[in-house]
Amino acid sequence: MIKKIATLVTTLFSVIFLNTASLAADATVEMLNKQEKEIMVFSQKIVKINVGDKVFWKATNKGHNVEFIKGGVPEGVEKFKSKYSQDVEFKFDTPGIYAYWCTPHKSVGMIGFIIVGDDKSNLDAIKAIRYSGKSKKIAPDLINSL
Repeated sequence: MIKKIATLVTTLFSVIFLNTASLAADATVEMLNKQEKEIMVFSQKIVKINVGDKVFWKATNKGHNVEFIKGGVPEGVEKFKSKYSQDVEFKFDTPGIYAYWCTPHKSVGMIGFIIVGDDKSNLDAIKAIRYSGKSKKIAPDLINSL
């Protein structure tokens, strides 16, 4: 009887673990006016996901958007820019690093990075981006932590 229960528990654990491991690890990033002592920020500055996962940017506070930075995405990825004050989602099918910012607040440091598939092959391109204002000051530390 104990052997049957142990086999059942092992089988259930395997089924649950395998099903959970295969689920997508989509992420949500809030666009915020204030978080702790920072203003005009994304709730997460660095997000790591798998190929095929989605990131959902929630317009928690109005006046923000998401724009991939020119030269800050893997080769072949098209331009992406959302509308202001609206939630937006993007599915990441190409591995690599994606640099993005809030268009009106990039100079105050509202930038973020998505690492897809743990692929950092375009890291040199990310380092070569011409960041502006406060983004120029915070980008190197964020890039070093990628």
